Amino acid sequence: MEKFYIQATQNTPVIEFDLKKGLLEISGRSIPENSIEFYNPLFSALDSYLREPNDKTNINIQLEYYNSSSSACLLSVFKKFEKLNKERGNVTVNWLHEENDEDILAAGKNFKGIVDLPFIIVPIAEQ
Repeated sequence: MEKFYIQATQNTPVIEFDLKKGLLEISGRSIPENSIEFYNPLFSALDSYLREPNDKTNINIQLEYYNSSSSACLLSVFKKFEKLNKERGNVTVNWLHEENDEDILAAGKNFKGIVDLPFIIVPIAEQ
């Protein structure tokens, strides 16, 4: 598998994972009815990727809203990359948030404090 893709819906984010480039992007709203069921295909793709990772991995997260069960799934994603980063030191998380979105900013800071990954908090202009 070279690319993994889940199309966005009103309640779920778009997930694009280019395994060849080592680029994972998650953006939109993440309030699926069953977060574990929604994110399980991504977890499988991550497990496959982690067996033969790219030299460098970038994770771009740009969520406008997510629920607590999605938060737990995001934490699981980050935890999967923690081990890779400890072994190779080549994983970067870019947490993008609209300039005035204090909740998403705080969430990024919270994740940054929980996981042992380079976490860059990136404000973006509101569109």
